Amino acid sequence: MGINSQSDIEANLQIGPTDNGMVRLFIEATGVEIPMDFDPEEADEIAEEIRAAARVARSVKT
Repeated sequence: MGINSQSDIEANLQIGPTDNGMVRLFIEATGVEIPMDFDPEEADEIAEEIRAAARVARSVKT
């Protein structure tokens, strides 16, 4: 499955700080839990990548 592939999979995403000073992305789907921890600098980089993708997505004509 690639980034442009459609899927019927439903998942929940939670984002928050951990007690260890990390930023956690927690993904939960049927039978699967994926905790992903990032240091604050990595989290800032990910946030900028999300913002950049949102800017590009806005420019896509449907």
